[in-house]
Amino acid sequence: MNSKSLTNISMLSARAMLAVVFIMAGFSKIGAGYAGTQAYMESVGLPGLLLPAVIALEILGGIAILIGFQTRVAALLLAGFTLLAAVLFHSDFNQQMQMILFMKNIGLSGGFLLLAAQGPGDWAFNPSLKLQAA
Repeated sequence: MNSKSLTNISMLSARAMLAVVFIMAGFSKIGAGYAGTQAYMESVGLPGLLLPAVIALEILGGIAILIGFQTRVAALLLAGFTLLAAVLFHSDFNQQMQMILFMKNIGLSGGFLLLAAQGPGDWAFNPSLKLQAA
């Protein structure tokens, strides 16, 4: 396997691994998880009315990362969102689980910042490509 192929496989795999976390999280907040998530947001002083925007960012941003569409923008948005979530929801370092979740969010943000810097790689959706007639 040549270096270019390894890079393309790695970039696609990294995008998929990052994206699935947010796509699944977004869908889990719809339906039965909605009220609980809204109450959790309100317990830290955030308006529950923000939940639809959170769900949209997680699902649409995750899909954008997965397919490599507007990757840099989506990665920056998700990096910021993930850092904000770490600070707002997981900063009680007296609880080991909260510290672990905080560090997980820091790591995810780092991955998104790398994507923002490097772009999606060659195996990504590119709407500017035109099909050539044979």
